[in-house]
Amino acid sequence: MTRAVRTSGDIRRIQIKQAAKEIIFQNGLQNLSTRNIAAKVGISEGTIFRHFGTKKDIFFDLLHDIKSELCDPLFVISHNNRSPEERLYEYFCYHINYLLLNKGITILFFTEASYQNSDELKTELSKLYLDLKQNFAKILSDGIEAGIWHHGISVNDLAGLYMGIPVTLTIEFTLNNEGFNEKDFCDTMHRLFIKILEK
Repeated sequence: MTRAVRTSGDIRRIQIKQAAKEIIFQNGLQNLSTRNIAAKVGISEGTIFRHFGTKKDIFFDLLHDIKSELCDPLFVISHNNRSPEERLYEYFCYHINYLLLNKGITILFFTEASYQNSDELKTELSKLYLDLKQNFAKILSDGIEAGIWHHGISVNDLAGLYMGIPVTLTIEFTLNNEGFNEKDFCDTMHRLFIKILEK
């Protein structure tokens, strides 16, 4: 099987997007400018525009990455044939690991979107939010239908509660990234939800 080879253009696009993520994480979306991105990567603004037509294109490319790197794999996890308990744990751990690797980028996007006057951005983020919530709800529903978890649980309410966990994670990691233990956090959240779901 042949492995796809990244061109210098692909690598430059990755560098530009990584710089954009770091700027959003450190300084907020309002400070995401092509000038700041160029300075962080060590290239000219003109080089950025050879890879992205506008700053907005960078932002929406990052949203596309979130869909392909987070939402799509979580869809696969939520719909595989493993037990609901196993899927629940795998879902937690994958989501948490993604947020840590990407500096809580999805939470920052959702937070910053409230300050942006962009219906297009809010629409795309609403789709991402709904995807994540529905994928998680699928696991809960499967466990309830199988008789493993309590049928009186509101799947929608619990899925909504789950969507707050990434916020907590981002805060804890930002304030205490040296002492943060990813596995402990994943295990704790999993145990908490299992306790809520138990019959």
